[in-house]
Amino acid sequence: MAGKRSAGLLLYRRGADGGVEVLLAHMGGPLWARRDAGAWTVPKGEYVPPEEPLAAARREFAEELGTAPPAGRHVPLGDVRQSGGKVVAVWAVEGDLDPDRIAPGAFEMEWPRGSGEVRSFPEIDRVAWWTPERARGLLITAQRVFLDRLAEWVGGGGDGAGGDG
Repeated sequence: MAGKRSAGLLLYRRGADGGVEVLLAHMGGPLWARRDAGAWTVPKGEYVPPEEPLAAARREFAEELGTAPPAGRHVPLGDVRQSGGKVVAVWAVEGDLDPDRIAPGAFEMEWPRGSGEVRSFPEIDRVAWWTPERARGLLITAQRVFLDRLAEWVGGGGDGAGGDG
């Protein structure tokens, strides 16, 4: 996977108690069906320059969830290199979304492996709102840093430098 790049949006909302929740997506397909820990991700997808990463993040959000990303300030949370080598860039954006209203995109793969049968699976099979504490145990390990970066930004009053409006 070396050289591959993905971009995504970490949707967050503030609760009445002042706490934050984040929206995560559970990866679809048979390889992830029975897993929870480490099987959730920021909604994201691959892009190839010259496409801009933020434009790709917005496009992939719409493709993966079947709904337009929220308007608002996109706060850059930086990027990380996942264990397979893919570099993932993420922006936080405040908004709300009803998990029951998603319409995920699909992908095809041979399943069962070696059968010669190609089947279609949802890119993500569900999304849910989680507290950052609970999200930490569900997210792909490398993406957990985005929770820390979001907490730092929100804890600083949510008006830190950066973002694109």
